[in-house]
Amino acid sequence: MEQPAGEASTPEERTDEPSTTEEKDEALDRVILEGRPRLYRSTPDLLASGAVAGLEVGMGVLALLVVVHETDSMLLGALAFSIGLIALRLGHSELFTEGFHVPVMVVVAGEARWTHLLRLWGGTLLGNLVGGWVLAWLVAVALPDLHGTAGDLTREFTDRPLDLEGFALAVLAGAAITLLTRMQNGTDDDVAKVVAAVAIAFVIVGAGLLHSVLDTLIVFVAVHAGEPGASLGVWLPWFGWVVLGNLVGGLVLTTLLRVVRSRERLAQWRRADT
Repeated sequence: MEQPAGEASTPEERTDEPSTTEEKDEALDRVILEGRPRLYRSTPDLLASGAVAGLEVGMGVLALLVVVHETDSMLLGALAFSIGLIALRLGHSELFTEGFHVPVMVVVAGEARWTHLLRLWGGTLLGNLVGGWVLAWLVAVALPDLHGTAGDLTREFTDRPLDLEGFALAVLAGAAITLLTRMQNGTDDDVAKVVAAVAIAFVIVGAGLLHSVLDTLIVFVAVHAGEPGASLGVWLPWFGWVVLGNLVGGLVLTTLLRVVRSRERLAQWRRADT
């Protein structure tokens, strides 16, 4: 049943269902109550939030390119990139791959429809790409010394065959970023959230996982720079393959298990909504 975002209530407040006090149920309630407004944003707000996230994660990509250019170390670059994930969290913007846990739980709880979720994913991804395209153009124009680094990394991505290995790397990236969302939603401590962002950035970039938005921004820099082998035509099939892997990783490896673990509490939410 569709409800205005401001009318938040828990199952105990709306039915005679027995209350539960387990910590995991309390955490799930918080996820649903805080996540529901995300699915009812206006279209301008949704696109703007996605575009801001593209700009913010682009700052992390800029830091990554600078560090890799100077040190030739992806491990150090991974630490530098964490700036982007920290900015996303503290800035409360919306990255496409952050929508694989919280919004899905809201929908499964009956607090929004699947069409709301698809709208969130599509609008957020579009905003991410638009914001990232603009930031990548600025990087390419302002810092020509980074062109070669962006080109080398782009060729590593797009020259990779669309095979099971690449898909598995994308699945792991989707699972990692969804794990980050779960960790950050599980604490009110900003220091813990920053530590989690640094750790997951290190895992994704340091391990060479494939992330649809992060890696795309590097490709965009190379496209703007006119680097050999970098083009939107080459990028698009690679992007589709990686997005699919990210979805599988975020939804199946992480969110689905959470749905199973919380099925009784989610059923309470659905009954309370009827």
